[in-house]
Amino acid sequence: MAGIRWGRVAGWAVLVVVMLVTLFPFYWMLRTSFSNTRALAAGAADLLPVDFTLGAYRRVLGLSSTAEAVAEGGSSGTVNFWLYLRNSIIVSTVTTAGQVFFGALAAYAFARLRWPGRNAVFTLFVTALMVPPIFTTLPNFVLIKDLGLLNTFVGIVLPHLLMTPFAVFFLRQFFLGINASVEEAARIDGAGHVRTFFRIVLPMSRGPIATLAILTYITSWNDYFWPLLVGKAENVRVLTVALGIFRSQTPQGSPDWAGLMAATLFAALPIMALFAVLGRRVIDSIGYTGVK
Repeated sequence: MAGIRWGRVAGWAVLVVVMLVTLFPFYWMLRTSFSNTRALAAGAADLLPVDFTLGAYRRVLGLSSTAEAVAEGGSSGTVNFWLYLRNSIIVSTVTTAGQVFFGALAAYAFARLRWPGRNAVFTLFVTALMVPPIFTTLPNFVLIKDLGLLNTFVGIVLPHLLMTPFAVFFLRQFFLGINASVEEAARIDGAGHVRTFFRIVLPMSRGPIATLAILTYITSWNDYFWPLLVGKAENVRVLTVALGIFRSQTPQGSPDWAGLMAATLFAALPIMALFAVLGRRVIDSIGYTGVK
């Protein structure tokens, strides 16, 4: 026992406790989704599903009848999951592609090009990070309304399509760390700024760009308030808004917790899969962002 490193044991114990605390809400969501909503109140403290059933998933996917849903304490409402999934994918993909591309262009201009007032403009630009998004929501809504873009995909993605201060700042820090000799060699070979950016800088920045893309995609996927304002129509309704509407379709004002947790799980699965595939690239690229 003398060889036991108690500090290491304590560290692992703390890590296990933190992991359990972190994962418990996800487990509780699973437990609730497999429960009978009508029986949940009686077994609120049970760690296992109360009156195990797949009815919540059937309700969410529209596979159960109204009588079956009401019998399990659920609502007669359903979630047109595949339509809303498609809408969320469209909005998140277009927003991510626009922010990453235009953010990379702006970051390259701030990091590698020399022009009068560059640092002053960048400082002014980054101060936008301190402006709460709620302050720009009303002007953006009025603009989208005047353009006649309410209840359209363009109206949902347009305010976030171009660059954001965070995206520019994040990529600029990495671009500053690129060795100047690389660009000098490209200029000797006759490459201009455009060719250098697309043929040299972007391939060298795959890690940070992938990191920014994942962060932007998750943020766009989880956005609720803006899509609720400008995209209430069912044909452009995203999953987060659909979950809120599904929650309101409850009998006698009592939420269909099992159905809501099942729908939330469905909504979270694409992001979990994305992070499972590309999460390691995010971790590996943190050290290459060039933050100074």
